[in-house]
Amino acid sequence: MLRKKTNGVARRPQRTSILTSAAEKTVDRRTFLRGSGLAIGGLAALGATGGTVTRASAQSAVAGSMKNVKSVCTHCSVGCTVVAEVQNGVWVGQEPGWDSPFNLGSHCAKGAAVREHAHGERRLKYPMKKEGGEWKRISWEQAINEIGDGMMKIREESGPDSVYWLGSAKHNNEQAYLFRKFAAYWGTNNVDHQARICHSTTVAGVANTWGYGAMTNSYNDIHNSKAIFIIGGNPAEAHPVSLLHVLRAKENNNAPLIVCDPRFTRTAAHADEYVRFRPGTDVALVWGILWHIFENGWEDKEFIRTRVWGMDQIKEEVRKWNPEEVERVTGTPGSQLKRVARQLANNRPGTVIWCMGGTQHTNGNNNTRAYCILQLALGNMGTSGGGTNIFRGHDNVQGATDLGVLSHTLPGYYGLSAGAWAHWARVWEEDLDWLKGQFETVKSSDGKDKNLMNLTGIPVSRWIDGVLEDPANTDNPDSVRAMVLWGHAPNSQTRGPEMKTAMEKLDMLVVVDPFPTVSAVMQDRTDGVYLLPASTQFETRGSVTASNRSFQWRDQIMDPLFESLPDHVIIAKFANKFGFGDRFFRNIEMEDEETPNVESVTREFNRGMWTIGYTGQDPDRIKLHMANQHTFDRTTLQAIGGPADGDYYGLPWPCWGTAEMGHPGTPNLYDMSKPVSEGGLTFRARFGVERDGDNLLAEGVASANSEIQDGYPEFTMQMLMDLGWDGDLTDEERASIEAVAGPKTNWKTDLSGGIQRVAIAHECAPFGNAKARAVVWTFPDPIPIHREPLYTPRRDLVEDYPTYEDRKFYRLPTMYASIQKNDFSKDFPIILTSGRLVEYEGGGDETRSNPWLAELQQDMFVEINPRDANNLGVRDGAQVWVEGPEGGKVKVMAMVTPRVGEGVAFMPFHFGGHFQGVDLRDKYPSGADPYVLGESTNTAQTYGYDSVTQMQETKTTLCKISPA
Repeated sequence: MLRKKTNGVARRPQRTSILTSAAEKTVDRRTFLRGSGLAIGGLAALGATGGTVTRASAQSAVAGSMKNVKSVCTHCSVGCTVVAEVQNGVWVGQEPGWDSPFNLGSHCAKGAAVREHAHGERRLKYPMKKEGGEWKRISWEQAINEIGDGMMKIREESGPDSVYWLGSAKHNNEQAYLFRKFAAYWGTNNVDHQARICHSTTVAGVANTWGYGAMTNSYNDIHNSKAIFIIGGNPAEAHPVSLLHVLRAKENNNAPLIVCDPRFTRTAAHADEYVRFRPGTDVALVWGILWHIFENGWEDKEFIRTRVWGMDQIKEEVRKWNPEEVERVTGTPGSQLKRVARQLANNRPGTVIWCMGGTQHTNGNNNTRAYCILQLALGNMGTSGGGTNIFRGHDNVQGATDLGVLSHTLPGYYGLSAGAWAHWARVWEEDLDWLKGQFETVKSSDGKDKNLMNLTGIPVSRWIDGVLEDPANTDNPDSVRAMVLWGHAPNSQTRGPEMKTAMEKLDMLVVVDPFPTVSAVMQDRTDGVYLLPASTQFETRGSVTASNRSFQWRDQIMDPLFESLPDHVIIAKFANKFGFGDRFFRNIEMEDEETPNVESVTREFNRGMWTIGYTGQDPDRIKLHMANQHTFDRTTLQAIGGPADGDYYGLPWPCWGTAEMGHPGTPNLYDMSKPVSEGGLTFRARFGVERDGDNLLAEGVASANSEIQDGYPEFTMQMLMDLGWDGDLTDEERASIEAVAGPKTNWKTDLSGGIQRVAIAHECAPFGNAKARAVVWTFPDPIPIHREPLYTPRRDLVEDYPTYEDRKFYRLPTMYASIQKNDFSKDFPIILTSGRLVEYEGGGDETRSNPWLAELQQDMFVEINPRDANNLGVRDGAQVWVEGPEGGKVKVMAMVTPRVGEGVAFMPFHFGGHFQGVDLRDKYPSGADPYVLGESTNTAQTYGYDSVTQMQETKTTLCKISPA
């Protein structure tokens, strides 16, 4: 195992050095680099073990026939193109996509090393089960039969909701769609994925402000920004290639870069203005900036009048946040925030960027709405260079979210209402009564039957409570008894000790992943654990959605290695085992009985996802864009000539109507300077037409060339009839609309796309033209307010800014005030926060199994301010215990640094394989342990969940640190 720094190449003593071998050949440097796979910053192309992959020498790699295959990096959401060099089916080298408008020929360390992710030695090679405390190799047939029989037994005894299906942001769009559909056919809403614990508060907060819960502009559009405001984000490490776009605006536009973060990050090192503030006080900080904007009349009054509802109520709240109160709560001087406010006011349009530093809080939805309100006040929405550029974490977390791998919605954010299920039953051509029969029916409090298909499921952040909580206290019929972790790192979730207990209580634990993950070792089970090897995304094909809503297509680079299988094939195996395979795939072409055709899956979700315009991006259009990346402008993302002329790269959603309609995609949401047919858009009329007598529709403004030059509601067939536009429908469209609900059919449920087509023919947005709402009357806090964290060191502020009362939602009782009433700050005086490193990603299983990345960061650590370290008697590099108030503790290396302020400690969340001081390496299957192991910060992280989405709190808890 790696223990110390080397000369830059991880040692592999079992092989002859590639450098020694190359020395015997006569090749120039460039030829050697390309042939050996070292073309990207030290990435070596060594074959996997077991003779599965032919090892290519430098000379043979050049001499043999070579083909280039385009794929997309499987790490963050920027969407960098990877060009794989493949010889005789072997991936022997790679280049960054020089034609890609996203990465512009660049890779970060992780992207440069993705070949090792596919060819890595540490992968799970074949299905395994734990039996008698030992890992045993089994066949796929045995695995599916044993798991399937066990699940059917649990289903008969406890109902379908006792099996939890946890999906993945690592699935491509087609696999994510099949996964959510699979959960529906199994009969449960106990299905979720990583978005719940990274940006669920973004999706909820942003969607409830102006209609869609996604990045409004793009990484490339930041080129046009005159100011850049980053809060709770560290793109220099989490999204390194995105920094190319940020720095371009900083340099070309002289745009001030303002970074607000409790920690002086690598991103903050680039800032013109670094704002340090206390973790968990984002709302107070933003209101402190808005106080100066409103006080000086710097807000965009006309934009607010015509396109925003509720700003007067925001002003009343902001008036309380004078500079003195803001400094008392956040620790940030008022004079600095006045300077920030002036910079934002004088440099418009400016963009606001945030990541998980803003979302992972008990009041995370308040934070994200406050960021949006800041942009609305400045008039920075719906304009190039403005917007809220929300950087998503995983490569397809945007797509998996859009496709409904969530416990509260079906694909396309349709929700779980009767109408939503009826819509998807029509798309699937499924008997709705059969679907209802798959779900459990229980008695509600009034004695009536209640089918659980309409009830939100347990979120992934709380699955452990689904196991441990007494079912009498929940809305789940029985405890969760089987857990399927399909492409998920459990060490990315808080309350590690309780998770260990929950894993041990389960009847069955199933892990589906290219790597065994920490799930394989953190529990002490002796049986009932199954490990199923999934292929990487480089061993299959399909679409993926980048953070800016653009689609890209991954071509298959290589055949699945070892005995791994693509996720959609594994889904098909389970569907067949459970007896609904024929129904499930009735409208999807099958390459064989267990292999759905990927392009056919794309076309099925194209037929149903009208809400967000996932309908115009058929496989042919996506592939055309990938093949012609060089024709797209690097800033506007619009094709200049060529076969995709006029399209925006990746057809960013909404791409309205059918593919035949040829909509170019929507590069910047809510931009009324363009016609809707050319990528323009209004704010969505999602919240009705009036509130307390106030008009919620836009006032006298509309998108370019609109035939309705004012606000209007969402389109229905009745509205087309009232306008006299129904005559524009074809006979086929009219028949399809009549089959749904006649005049009541709306733009979201019309399977023909006719309503959307006709609305756009008249240059109207199908979803209406409304005001953004600054006040969300359906949320616990209609106006975003500051609330002290559950584990706060500031007891003096609890009375003024208390948390919520305890309540039940998402099927589970959720604690707030009952925790906050206890004072933990005396025994646990240091604020603990967490975040990312550039070397690793997510739970770290794949990146810590990559020797080229593992060598860069071999130790889990905690950052401690020098004053705190000296007071504690802790030296830099020493081992320390970090203990949380709920009893979890981790043993890590101390990094004494002023990056963190006094009273604050930071730990990265990518480590696992140690648990409370114990090394678990010997518990991994042989040869599948990552090179680098370490404690998970989430072992010491504590209880706390957002009041709207159940997002976990990872950014603000308490701890104590002591020498080990």
